Parts: sequence; C-alpha cells; structure tokens
Amino acid sequence: MRKALILLLFLLPASVMWLSCGGSPSSSTTISGIKDRAFVTNNVSSGSGAAGVYIVNADTDVRGPTAPISVGNTPVMMVLTPNRAQTLVFSGNGTQFSDNQFSIVNNASEAVAFHLTLPGMTESFVVSPDSSAAYVAVPLATVNGQSQGIVGAISLSSGGIIGVADVPAVHYLSISNTGNRLLGFSDNSDEVAVITTSLIATGNAVTYIGGKGVFDRPVSAFFSSDDSTAYVLSCGAECGGTKASVQQFNLITNTLVASVPICTPDQTQCAGSTFLVSGSTMYIAGTPFSAGGGPSLLCPAGTPQATYCGMLTTFDLNKMSVINSAPIFITDGYHNRMSMAANGQLFIGASTCTEISTTTETRGCLSIYNTLPTTVGSVPPGGVLIPPENGDVTGLQPIAKRTVVYVIQGQGVPLGGSLFIYDATTDALEYNPNDPNNPGHINGLVGNFFDVKAVDF
Repeated sequence: MRKALILLLFLLPASVMWLSCGGSPSSSTTISGIKDRAFVTNNVSSGSGAAGVYIVNADTDVRGPTAPISVGNTPVMMVLTPNRAQTLVFSGNGTQFSDNQFSIVNNASEAVAFHLTLPGMTESFVVSPDSSAAYVAVPLATVNGQSQGIVGAISLSSGGIIGVADVPAVHYLSISNTGNRLLGFSDNSDEVAVITTSLIATGNAVTYIGGKGVFDRPVSAFFSSDDSTAYVLSCGAECGGTKASVQQFNLITNTLVASVPICTPDQTQCAGSTFLVSGSTMYIAGTPFSAGGGPSLLCPAGTPQATYCGMLTTFDLNKMSVINSAPIFITDGYHNRMSMAANGQLFIGASTCTEISTTTETRGCLSIYNTLPTTVGSVPPGGVLIPPENGDVTGLQPIAKRTVVYVIQGQGVPLGGSLFIYDATTDALEYNPNDPNNPGHINGLVGNFFDVKAVDF
C-alpha cells in the first residue's frame, strides 16, 4: 500500500494536467483500400477540407477516397511505430488555444484508437522498439514545486499513462536500440538526462551525465549496436553554446571517450543541429554561428542573394574524424529534417532560413546533397542543389519501391505548407500524369500540410 501511495503521489504532481479520453478503441472501420499509403497531416480546416490526417496512394500519387482522420484542431508531427501498426500524431500550435492532443491512430482501420491531452507542446516523441510504449518530451509541463518539464510514458495498447519522469526543459529525446534507456536533451543545458524506461513509474528513473566541458548544448544521439556507446551531437553556438561537436560517450562507465569539433578545416566555422547515419558515416547539418551572435558562414561566390549559408559535414564514426576537406554549403536556418532518398540523394530540411524570391534566384530551406560518385541531374558528385521553392521544410519521406521523395515545404510552424514530389534521379519535381500541368503535385490535395509518413513500407 505504501509503495502504491508513493507512486501515486509521484505521478500526481507531474501529470495533474494530463487528461485522457477515448478510453476504448474507436468503432470506426473506415478502410481506404490503398495498398501503399502515405499519411499527411493537414492542420487547417477550410471550405475545401477539414484538418486531419489525409491518405495518399504512394504508388500512384493520388489522394485517397476517404475523409481525413480527425486527430485534433491543428495536427502537425507524426511518428510511425516500428511494427507499422500505429501512427502517433500531435496536434498543437503553441498558442494559448492549442489543443495539445496526442492521438494514436490504428493504421489498419485508419481510425483513432486513443487520444490524450498533453500538458503542453511537444516537438519530440519516440517509440520503444517493441512498439509497446511512446515517450513524449513536454518542456513546459507544470510540475508542482519543481522546474517545468517532463517525459511522459504512454501505453500504445491502452492509451494510458505508464509513468512520468521530471526532466526540466526537456526538448528532444533519443532512444536506445533495446529501448531500455532514453536520453533527454534540455534547452540551454550541457547535461544529458539518462532515463531508465523500466523505472519511469517509480520516481527513480533519471540520472545525468556530462555537463560543461563535456557536452556543448547537446541535442541528439546515435547509439552503437550494443547500446554501450552514445555518439552525442552538441549544437554549440547555434544553440547558445560555443562549438558544435560529436562526443563518443561510454554509457557503461559514464566516461567521455572522445570529443571532435564539427568544423571547417581551419576550425573557424562549426555547426550541427541534426544528423543521419548511413553505415559508419554520420551526415551532420547546421548553421555556423559566432559565439553569442548570429550566422557567420558567408556563402560562396555564385549565390549573391544569400549572405550566410549552412554547412553539411560528413563524419566517420569509426575513426571519429571529419571526412570532407572543404565546407559543403547548404541553406541556412535551423536544420531539423534529414532523409536519405533513393539514388544516394540526401534531402536536408531547415526552418527560419533566408528565403529569396527575385527574378534571378528563388530558394527556401531545402537542400539536396548528392552522395554518389556520379552526377545526378545537374548535381555533380558531392554537390548541393537548392530547389527554387520558398519556405520551411517540415516533412520529408522517401517512398520505398520508387525513386521519389515527398517533401512538405511552405509556411512552416504552425501553418504548414504544400506537398511536393521530387524525383531522386533528377533532383527535380516529378512529372505526375494525374496532374500534368502541376509537376510535383497531387491533384485535389489542398491544405496546409505539415508532416508525411509512409505507413506500409
């Protein structure tokens, strides 16, 4: 009894604002009949359609015949469970009117199974490898007598709250391969929270590693196959610190093995806010900042309308060293999307970049890097293309079995944008026979879209 009371008292302060409803699966059995689907969040209701999750035939680039799945007032980001049985959707716009709804969609029935109201906005949630639980970072959640910020654990089979861990200002999460540990990254902090998922309901789940001189505004991590090592990406000056870097950290002994700056060869420009790992290569994107100041990497000649650029770095995890010998210039802005498409094309998305729309140049926040040793379209080996589209990039989804990538680009948070279809063999908008007058678009798909996930492959 005493143990149960302690657990209740622990959960109550952190979760008092968590509200749940829809405690049993939906009775809706709407099925689109589409074999290979892409889910797309539309966060604005209008005369032409309601907010919700739209279904697209990812084989033919045709909108599905069904009504959108209702998942809140302004649905934005999604996460697909590893077993592909469910899609998790967050609805929120960061205002006082935000519904902060977290929905669990059954992919087979294309209907909401459960939904909860979170105690604030989230920009990061991850799923356990066995698809049994979701972990949500809510940096502004109220905790009685403590600093704001929690990580909530949610059962994906019941929609219930498993437990809550207090982690002040936690913004981003990374999960280990076995799912037994989470790393929580808080704004303006050089520490990393290590959360033992099996203890999250006990109140003793969180310990901290690092600190000043070890990490430098860490934002994410990649785990070795045996989970003994975390490769932590520190954002550095762009996130209010000093120098972007990758730290090799031993999670068994809690010791720093190596720390390598992510910088130009002269060490004057360093950046890293997101990454993607392919084999032993880590691709790292970010915008170099001066310490305590603004963007600092001048764009090369030939891009006269853009003053500052972002930077892509290729990094060898085995050797713990930077591979590229010269800066790889990409758009500026805060980079938080990256996907490897077919044909070795790396799509990199950012927000709040410098947008240009003149008679001589149009550019937004999407960069495409050619990782191949051969030319693709107009892009040489190791070259970068910035497509002539304005806006933030909020969604990236390569379509397996094909050589296309679905990109959502436009007005950004919280308004969303348009869905574009890129051909990875040319790095240009795809010709869609269903809408030949609008390359790269889907006929009849109208809305302010935010995220896209391929749910069947």
